[in-house]
Amino acid sequence: MTGVPASAAGGTGRTPAPGGKLGAAAVNQASLWNIANILTMIRLVLVPGFVMLLLADGGYDPAMRAWAWAAFAVAMITDIFDGHLARTYNLVTDFGKIADPIADKAIMGSALICLSLLGDLPWRVTGVILFRELGITLMRFWVIRHGVIPASRGGKLKTLAQGTATGMYVLALTGPLATLRFWVMALAVVLTVVTGLDYVRQAVVLRRKGLAAQREAAGSAL
Repeated sequence: MTGVPASAAGGTGRTPAPGGKLGAAAVNQASLWNIANILTMIRLVLVPGFVMLLLADGGYDPAMRAWAWAAFAVAMITDIFDGHLARTYNLVTDFGKIADPIADKAIMGSALICLSLLGDLPWRVTGVILFRELGITLMRFWVIRHGVIPASRGGKLKTLAQGTATGMYVLALTGPLATLRFWVMALAVVLTVVTGLDYVRQAVVLRRKGLAAQREAAGSAL
């Protein structure tokens, strides 16, 4: 979930309901326990369950892997909806800004690592994706004081490709579908690298502009 914290917008961003203090209290309580944050929490809770299902019976039980895929799919769906709800209904909170990316990295990272441990996915693929995701997360903190880089169409395609490919690897697929998932993952890796490099470029430009603005403001103050 991205956006401006509710506290920076003067509260939760909603108009208090009629009823005086009682209505205001209800609005304030919703700042944390809102539907967007609850979906993020559900995604965090799903991670250990997903890992246990995927690794059950050595990771070779098709039925358990189907259940693991279901948990993974639910996590991916909640990732779409919590961000949309937060932005649409002004439910963005400081908790959500921190927990949402952690939940994203946790479910995807655990899936990739488990698949590599099982020998289903090359470690180099897992390494490239995790390096990019963790690197971009650190980059966000590096430039956050200068501004926020909005999600691009390429980034959204990357997320879709990663989720689809990883989900296909979680399932015990054989034959043509197993071949198809290889190419879907190859596309996901390409998008991961390309969008990662573009994000670095945008972050460098944003930081330079921010520093230039600070120097100009400091010069004007003298």
